[in-house]
Amino acid sequence: MKQLVYVTFIAALLAGFSACGDKKDSAARDEEVKKVMQEGMQKEKSMMEGMQKGVEGIEKKMTEQKEETKK
Repeated sequence: MKQLVYVTFIAALLAGFSACGDKKDSAARDEEVKKVMQEGMQKEKSMMEGMQKGVEGIEKKMTEQKEETKK
């Protein structure tokens, strides 16, 4: 009976220590996920800006072609 109590106590200690480690690992993973998401959002934003500039360039060319055909 005494051995069962010791084994249970040791198992509880190990579970407690492993749970503490998981919090730190979880926090590090969460921070890394936030960083990666922010980088992805920055890339997407720059991609959208590039696409917008491309559309503006195409619209400008179309307008110029219309003006030339009117002349």
